[in-house]
Amino acid sequence: MKVGKNKVVTMTYTLRYNDENGEIIQQVDEKRPFVQLFGAGALLPAFEQNLEGLEKGDTFSFQLSAQEGYGDPSEEAILELEKKIFEIDGKVDPEMVAEGKNITMQDQNGNPIDGKVVAVKENSVIMDFNHPLAGENLNFSGTILDVRDATDEEISHGHTHGPEGHQH
Repeated sequence: MKVGKNKVVTMTYTLRYNDENGEIIQQVDEKRPFVQLFGAGALLPAFEQNLEGLEKGDTFSFQLSAQEGYGDPSEEAILELEKKIFEIDGKVDPEMVAEGKNITMQDQNGNPIDGKVVAVKENSVIMDFNHPLAGENLNFSGTILDVRDATDEEISHGHTHGPEGHQH
């Protein structure tokens, strides 16, 4: 069975900066493999294109440019927010709201969005909501461990479910 739309793919991979000799960003091994529904829009399109047609046991190694990955950093993704929105019980926690800290917030539609504190000012906090890998060229290498047809439920939900059904 080949990797493609509406297939659940189980794989291992190593993600590095730039090329096969770059610093390791993430490693996923057989103990906790990456399991994903292909064609559901959750993966980078160029990532899916590079795996399309592979089968169980196949290995892969490919590079994605910053544009194929998470794009270039955008100035529009850096926002100055009123400090009061970070208050809990009328106070801002200086441990949580500190330069370099990552904070999960909500966008205008209520969806979670991760941001990094760039600076804390007297009455505001500057947050960077660019993806942490924006502007980076990426290298993926790994092995396809399994490919199976997605269930109708997985396809309708847009994600994989565990062997015992829906996993929360």
